[in-house]
Amino acid sequence: MPKNLQEWRAFFAEGQWREINPYRLLRPLLFRMEPEAAHKLSITILQKRLIPKSKQKDAPSLRVKIAGLDFANPVGLAAGYDKQCEVIDEILDLGFGFTELGSITPQPQPGNPQPRIFRIPEAEALINRFGFNSDGISQCRRRVVARHDATVGSRRGIVGVNLGKNKDSEDTGADYVLGVKSFAPYADYLAVNVSSPNTPGLRDLQGREQLAHLLQQVMAARDAGVQKPPVFVKIAPDLTEEQQTDIAEVVLASGVQGMIVANTTVTRPASVPPHLAQEAGGLSGRPLFGASTRLLARMYKLTEGKIPLIGCGGVFSGADAYAKIRAGASLVQVYTALVYEGPFLPRRIKRELAALLERDGFASVSEAIGADHR
Repeated sequence: MPKNLQEWRAFFAEGQWREINPYRLLRPLLFRMEPEAAHKLSITILQKRLIPKSKQKDAPSLRVKIAGLDFANPVGLAAGYDKQCEVIDEILDLGFGFTELGSITPQPQPGNPQPRIFRIPEAEALINRFGFNSDGISQCRRRVVARHDATVGSRRGIVGVNLGKNKDSEDTGADYVLGVKSFAPYADYLAVNVSSPNTPGLRDLQGREQLAHLLQQVMAARDAGVQKPPVFVKIAPDLTEEQQTDIAEVVLASGVQGMIVANTTVTRPASVPPHLAQEAGGLSGRPLFGASTRLLARMYKLTEGKIPLIGCGGVFSGADAYAKIRAGASLVQVYTALVYEGPFLPRRIKRELAALLERDGFASVSEAIGADHR
């Protein structure tokens, strides 16, 4: 903090005050709570509108247009936070350019037994094994439709729906097709989640033949409807080079409009303490940044930049977002960083990202996509 009058003047004149994060004062109290209880509290806080709406105007350079969608900025909230579609506009009001709901399963299911989420503060990471805890399509669709009908003509921000399968489902394809039919009229895009490590057999759907068959069903259901939102596929970071090549070829042939790279990892880097490394589930946060960004660059090369990629995994700053974009991402998503940095995070990332674009002479995000490959 400033120590004298001259430093205080610079503090305000140079905008240093923007770097003060009040959430850091509250975080020690929140971290005394069980992680799932803290998450539920954060949902309640949003519902009660206790966090000021962002008045920050997005820089023109942050505007991105992909897959027929117009994003005011490229910073979105990943699936996993608003699983039950309870705080759609409240999230967008934090300054996010888009939010992804779910994952949503056809039938309600409780997910795995608690405890099922673990903080790793020293690594700024999380391990979760929720297992698609979901209120199910019926309840979630009711909330999405109510929001859709109440905001016709006044909506802001892009809303995607992440689709999953029930743990005990006997017809995986039917689960995803039902999700497509239920949400296609109301979602700006649909995300097919075949990469969560917490539902038995789900990652097997990333196999060449399995993925091709599933996407054929999904795209047929999408194309049969009146509304045809773009479809993205969310992949895992734990793929062999052969699997990466197979996925890229299948996605390009399927008509899918993009990929989300990547979900949580089952690996345990050295930054994860041994007593937590033994917990089953997917790891997210800072330790995932390097691996997920390398995979992102690889998928950009394999797809030859023909489809947009959404970079997810370890984004905590504008510099992180910029690195994803230069590696090939058109958009980025955050989640774990929100736990550690709080609700003012998207505003800071956008401000830092706009400054980096300007520094390097890029007039827009689109000009910087894949810059490291050129």
